[in-house]
Amino acid sequence: MSGTASYHNSSQEEYIPHYLQKEDPFASKLSREADIIAGFYLTIIGILSTLGNGYVIFMSSKRKKKLRPAEIMTVNLAVCDLGISVVGKPFSIISFFCHRWMFGWIGCRWYGWAGFFFGCGSLITMTAVSLDRYLKICHLSYGTWLKRHHAFICLAIIWGYATFWATVPFAGLGSYAPEPFGTSCTLDWWLAQASVAGQAFVLSILFFCLLFPTAVIVFSYVKIILKVKSSTKEVAHYDSRIQNSHILEMKLTKVAMLICAGFLIAWIPYAVVSVWSAFGQPDSVPIQLSVVPTLLAKSAAMYNPIIYQVIDCKFACCRSGGLKAKSSLKKSRTYTISAHRDSTAMNETQLE
Repeated sequence: MSGTASYHNSSQEEYIPHYLQKEDPFASKLSREADIIAGFYLTIIGILSTLGNGYVIFMSSKRKKKLRPAEIMTVNLAVCDLGISVVGKPFSIISFFCHRWMFGWIGCRWYGWAGFFFGCGSLITMTAVSLDRYLKICHLSYGTWLKRHHAFICLAIIWGYATFWATVPFAGLGSYAPEPFGTSCTLDWWLAQASVAGQAFVLSILFFCLLFPTAVIVFSYVKIILKVKSSTKEVAHYDSRIQNSHILEMKLTKVAMLICAGFLIAWIPYAVVSVWSAFGQPDSVPIQLSVVPTLLAKSAAMYNPIIYQVIDCKFACCRSGGLKAKSSLKKSRTYTISAHRDSTAMNETQLE
């Protein structure tokens, strides 16, 4: 009892996270109506994400031997998004509809691990894609060196990287904890309020799993945009084969840029709230407001297949238009040659 009393007496100097302030950290802090709305929202997001990413994986498997390195990375991104939808979302959907987290601390830690694992895998995959695009567009000598087996080596590094950082909290350096609204779980950002070790853990996660990958992505696409602006006129003088290759590379680059933009737009609000919870005044964020960035971040897995299909259809339309133009040009050439031959034959007949 004396230890408990001294703990509460020091509560004014030491921050007590929300999940230790009440007996039941998994009770929903939202209204039942808000939980039902959030449950329906996540159900729709989960279904669309599962169908979309499943379709991307299925269609890619039909031409798996012809996939380029950037397309292999796109498939890996779809696998990560599908993992979030299948492994993670059912837990939060059930909990929202039940108005409380239903799976206890073990389920909370599993859900937090799975969300962080697949989320980190998605971001590092997009980082690898941005580097691939950068090398293909800005450094052709390195770009032609990259082959399919390099992409598979990169996949092994990505999964190892995500596994390491998602598992670090289980080694006693961090933890997973319920969100302030109670019906979802995440990394324990609130450890930074309690100790220097907690601050070191949170800062490491922020740098290696958010800031550094984002900086690489931004650097790569800024350099690509500058390169494309300066080389557009040069490509126009190349032959059709080089032009077609350039068009395909730019199509893959557009897909990668839009996917990265969608991911960052979805996750940055959540990252801002998380950083504020770690180093600012976490209790100053209203609980009703804290759920919005979480739901927005969970929708990131739905955007990628939509972006991929829109760009792919646009590219297919442009390609079919080019084929029609080539076909009409070929027909006109054939007609001209045949007309020339006919006129030559008529002249020879007249001479005879």
